[in-house]
Amino acid sequence: MTNKTDGSAGDANYGVIGAGYAQYRRPEPAFIAAIRAALGDARTLVNVGAGAGSYEPADLDVTAVEPSATMRAQRPAGLSPAVNATAEDLPFGDDTFDAALASFTVHQWRDLQAGLQEVRRVTRGPVVILTCDPAALTRSWINDYAPEVIATEASRYPSIDALRLGLGGTLSVESVPIPFGCVDGFSEAYYGRPEALLDPGARRANSAWSFVGSDIGERFEHTLQADLDSGAWDARHGQLRSQPTFDGSLRLVVGHP
Repeated sequence: MTNKTDGSAGDANYGVIGAGYAQYRRPEPAFIAAIRAALGDARTLVNVGAGAGSYEPADLDVTAVEPSATMRAQRPAGLSPAVNATAEDLPFGDDTFDAALASFTVHQWRDLQAGLQEVRRVTRGPVVILTCDPAALTRSWINDYAPEVIATEASRYPSIDALRLGLGGTLSVESVPIPFGCVDGFSEAYYGRPEALLDPGARRANSAWSFVGSDIGERFEHTLQADLDSGAWDARHGQLRSQPTFDGSLRLVVGHP
């Protein structure tokens, strides 16, 4: 799929779905802490698929890479402008950076293996990837209401084995607990707040919804609203409303050369 109204490099058109993205997808402090720990003593960092700038450590010398003009325009004033480039063709020399970061982006890359090899080429130390394990996506209650969306996500997110193959070296994988009030509004962030996903903007900030028909979204809204009104959702999933964290599909993958 090549929708290049704003330079988006992957299969999702952020020229369409990216407006307002930063309103719903804010950096979650718990994830920031996990990422910063994984980066160790790095001083220079390349953030590939940087989007609106989430998860860029303020204490590092960061070079951001983002092909979507819509997303680059949403970067806060305090961050450096992003380089207009793609993961598969990074305009940097070998071993330029101490570390690399790719958060919620590898599923958007046109050629995953080429992108990972490029990131590894320009990075001396750890490559830190925040992503979702497609094998664990059905843990979400959303699968009860929009299985098409979950299936779409699962088909787009690369497997852990694919990441290992592309990066080479050694790989560690950790499950990242999702806090109840998670401010980074990817789908599982609302595990205990189902009402939030009745907002079309919240769904639009999750690219999988852009790959299914509008009828799926309408059915989702209608069925979920009816189950919230009747108490059916709470009968099945109500314990999630008081659960401090959710062990879903979120993974922190760290590759070392």
